Amino acid sequence: MEKVLIVGCKKAMDDVCIGCSRCLVGFNRREGEFAAYKDQDAEIMGLINCGDCPGATIVTRLAQVSLWNKPMGEKVTKIHIAPCIIDHCPHKDTIIKKIKAKSGVEVIEGTHPYKPDNIFA
Repeated sequence: MEKVLIVGCKKAMDDVCIGCSRCLVGFNRREGEFAAYKDQDAEIMGLINCGDCPGATIVTRLAQVSLWNKPMGEKVTKIHIAPCIIDHCPHKDTIIKKIKAKSGVEVIEGTHPYKPDNIFA
């Protein structure tokens, strides 16, 4: 079974994204980059933020996820980077590079497909 961790932008998650529901709905529907799990068992193991600009604490946060879940026998197998980082973060390359270097699991850039073309349409 895949155990998915989603990493998003602290500022967006705190102020904009209303509980990051689009990432969770996308996962539940297996849409967007989550379509890869359409025919397999997968579950969300966590949803964390980058630790704030410039992502200086992301490695520590990933280590905490590992440490806190170890007693339960849970281990992240895939990390998805949310659109709030992919589409808007000036530090995204550094953050993604750190995650790929230290996580030891596949890192997928993207989550949900629910991005409006025109907000005033």
